[in-house]
Amino acid sequence: MILIQNLTYYLSEHPSIVGFRWNNSDLWGSTWSFLFTSIASYVIFSLFLHLFLNLLLFRHHHRKPLPLGPLPALHSLSMALISATIFSGILVSTAAEIRDTRWFWRRNKTTTFQWLLCFPLGTRPSGRVFFWSYIYYLSRFLHTLRTYFTILRRRKLSVFQIFNHSILIFMSFLWLEFSQSFQVLAILLATSIYAVVYGYRFWTAIGLPSACFPFVVNCQIVLLGCNLLCHIGVLSLHLMKGGGCNGIGAWIFNSVLNGAILLLSLNFYVKMLRRTTRKAVAIADNLDVVVKEKHL
Repeated sequence: MILIQNLTYYLSEHPSIVGFRWNNSDLWGSTWSFLFTSIASYVIFSLFLHLFLNLLLFRHHHRKPLPLGPLPALHSLSMALISATIFSGILVSTAAEIRDTRWFWRRNKTTTFQWLLCFPLGTRPSGRVFFWSYIYYLSRFLHTLRTYFTILRRRKLSVFQIFNHSILIFMSFLWLEFSQSFQVLAILLATSIYAVVYGYRFWTAIGLPSACFPFVVNCQIVLLGCNLLCHIGVLSLHLMKGGGCNGIGAWIFNSVLNGAILLLSLNFYVKMLRRTTRKAVAIADNLDVVVKEKHL
């Protein structure tokens, strides 16, 4: 019981959480100039690392992936723990926020479900929920390290991966800057999936058996599908409510970016299924040939 109380305190009742306020002067990474500079630096450094390794390894005729040791496994473990912490923090903080502001919602005829999807107009980026939104924003920079691992191990530059990571940083910044609606559910969904995905990556990185199906890609498709349903809910509430939802302009831009990610992910998923089907057909054909030769 004492342990639960302590966890609740440090996840939702600590003064630094309750008194959090997003501003462009005191918080690290809270300015537009930092946002654009960091994303540009990430893209440029990824391109530079890819070109440098290709030129260096081509000159030395070295085709094997560079050994990274335990770094990918440690990164996966740390991201799984960070995602689980953010999920727990925003879940407990959301419950506390609902408890403390329910009286105000009754005056505005707002239900808990409506608040999760649609912040009332005039919502300011302060308090428990936005503290964890800020932590989620910072965690997106750690997320980009996977791009460098991919380049170092496979010497491949994934345009989709760079685009996806850049968009995630940009969108999480918009959530804070414009107190955008839907971010509570978005963070809950994302961190729950990331905790599972990175836990699975750590599992396989230490040599344990992997799933017999594309686990990570399926999790990403589930996340994008849930986001799509939530976006439909936000739009419906915005049109039905008299005042609309807070940060709807940023939400529209967010929806366009999410739609682009969804289309690219589906395209990748379809191509992967086609490759898997072709391999299965080729294996089946080879088995048939072997069986026929044995009978002959």
